[in-house]
Formats: sequence, C-alpha cells, structure tokens
Amino acid sequence: MKSIIIASTSTLHGGSYLEYLLPTLQSHFKNCKSILFIPYARPSGISHDEYTKKAAQVFATINIKVKGIHEFENPEDAVKNAEGIFTGGGNTFLLVTQLYKNNVMQLLSETVKNGTPYLGSSAGSNICGLSMQTTNDMPIIYPPSFQTLGLVPFNLNPHYLDPDSQSQHMGETRETRIKEFHAFNAIPVLGLREGSWLEVKGDKITLKGNLAARLFKQNLNPEELQPETDLSNLK
Repeated sequence: MKSIIIASTSTLHGGSYLEYLLPTLQSHFKNCKSILFIPYARPSGISHDEYTKKAAQVFATINIKVKGIHEFENPEDAVKNAEGIFTGGGNTFLLVTQLYKNNVMQLLSETVKNGTPYLGSSAGSNICGLSMQTTNDMPIIYPPSFQTLGLVPFNLNPHYLDPDSQSQHMGETRETRIKEFHAFNAIPVLGLREGSWLEVKGDKITLKGNLAARLFKQNLNPEELQPETDLSNLK
C-alpha cells in the first residue's frame, strides 16, 4: 500500500528545515530505523554529503538514521533495500536527469508503489506527478524524459504563489504558466502552497496542512480546495 508525503516545501518562513512536518514524519516513518536520502536535486552551494548531513540532523531527533544514495556503490540496490526514502528539493531538471542516469526512476516508482514510505519536498514532490513539466525550475540540464514517478495521477506545482495585486512585476504569474501548460496538455495540476502537503495512503490522496490548494484543469476556471479534501478521484 502506498505511503507517501508530498510536501510543497521543506522549510517555512521563520522555521527550520522540516520543522513544520516533523510530527507527521515521525508517524509516517514510524517503522523505519533508517531512510535513504536522495540529494540529486542540489546543483550548487552544498555537496551531496552536506545535504545528506542536513537531513540526517533532523531525522536524528526522531531516532532515524539517514544515508545518502550517493554513498552506495549501487544506487539500484540502495533503493531496493531502503526502509524509507526521502527526496529533497533543488532543481527538478537535475534531479530527473540524475534519477535516469543512475537507472532508478522506474525502480523508485515501483518501490514506492509497493509500499516503501516516501517523502518528497519541492523537487522531490514535483517528481511524484505524471511529469515534471509544471516545475518552477530553470532547465539547467536536459533530462532524458520529462516523465516522472506517477505516484499520483496528476501534476504538481510546489511553492505555488498567488498573484500579488500590489506588485508591479509584469512577468508571468504561476497561474499564467500553468495555463500555458494546459494549452498543450490535459493533465490536471495542483498548486501546493508552502505549508501544505498531500498524504497518500493506498489509493487515498488527502490535502493536509492549514492552507487551501489551487486546482487547475484544462479549459476550466481554477478551483480552491480546502484542507482535508479527498483528491483520490482527480485525473
């Protein structure tokens, strides 16, 4: 049975890394003594070792050990044998490229679908949808495919930002960009505001947190979904 947390962000303004999610993660990974961390999304400023250490320090507070996938000789074996898995944020194009390069995209999808508890934040959440095409990230590298894990039957836009009526910025809003996606694609897109997450238990998908999420469907007006909304039938 799938057991997944898809978080819009790892850090809320004024809070520390994963702080707001910690009670949820303690329950989510309750049967795990260790988890596998996938730091592939981080392009610069912090090494894979440093990024893994950052995650390890948080999970140590709930008595869970963390080891980075880059520390294993065989990434496929690391995924197969993981008690739980956490994919961190960064650049989604880089993350997807590395997952394909290391031959673990399909394996990761199968592993999580078979019940290994999974946490994604930001880029690690983007890949939970059918494709990565609704990411906010710049295409700094060209992945072999835009197809991702398909853990939920729609696409995601983490860090979703509402238009600011007071702003003088004339560039595209997130809503505009998602509508551009829908000019060519029929896949629904869920805009997850920071502080929101999806809880996936088996076939049930529930919006969690204190904020509404914004649902976009092709040729329809956007819809506000309240916390605890059941998204299981969204396709």
